[in-house]
Amino acid sequence: MHIHILSAVPELLESPFSHSIMKRAQDKGLLHVEVHNLRKWSLNKYKQIDDYQFGGGAGMVMMCEPLVNAIETLQKDAPFDEIIFLTPDGDTLDQPMANQLSLKKNLLIICGHYKGIDQRVRDQFVTKEISIGDYVLSGGELAAAVLVDAVGRLIPGVLNNETSALTDSFQDKLLAPPVYTRPVDFRGWKVPDVLLSGNHRLIDDWRHQQSVERTKKLRPDLLSGADLM
Repeated sequence: MHIHILSAVPELLESPFSHSIMKRAQDKGLLHVEVHNLRKWSLNKYKQIDDYQFGGGAGMVMMCEPLVNAIETLQKDAPFDEIIFLTPDGDTLDQPMANQLSLKKNLLIICGHYKGIDQRVRDQFVTKEISIGDYVLSGGELAAAVLVDAVGRLIPGVLNNETSALTDSFQDKLLAPPVYTRPVDFRGWKVPDVLLSGNHRLIDDWRHQQSVERTKKLRPDLLSGADLM
């Protein structure tokens, strides 16, 4: 998978993709992330990418010209499966959306900044608008890091154990069950006996029941679409 990211402040994205799972994914050649400085496509001698909004009002708006120049240049190499704009009024990112995007080959992510981007770019080029939650960030860079991580870890071969992602919270509309590791007894706090039984059918049944109970308690809104059997 190849992911391009357009940013007004690309330095914010240097760390998230240089460590841990995202770095290993790129080292394996399974994921390639390119972060582009939007100012590269500004034709203004001051490398301007924002201007005052028509009609007045507080806050600057990212201009059409640099964004369109960047999009049209980058898509010459390969057409984008999705051109994504990260915005608080987009569809909320969830696990099914991440699953769907992980099947794509070529994505472009636009990081908003200031008061957002000129609406004409959204109308003419953006194919998907995504929010990571009902709050506002200073820019889309942190949201882009979240999106790439959520999608990238699902690419086959990225995780050492590919079944790990399939048992994450939300994959089956349930929260993940509690997990334990050694020692068996720590300060008198013991691992449930069923997990030490070696009976995988009983263990699977226990984990499913724990997922259901945890979801009922913490996220009952998820249960309408969950498989409780």
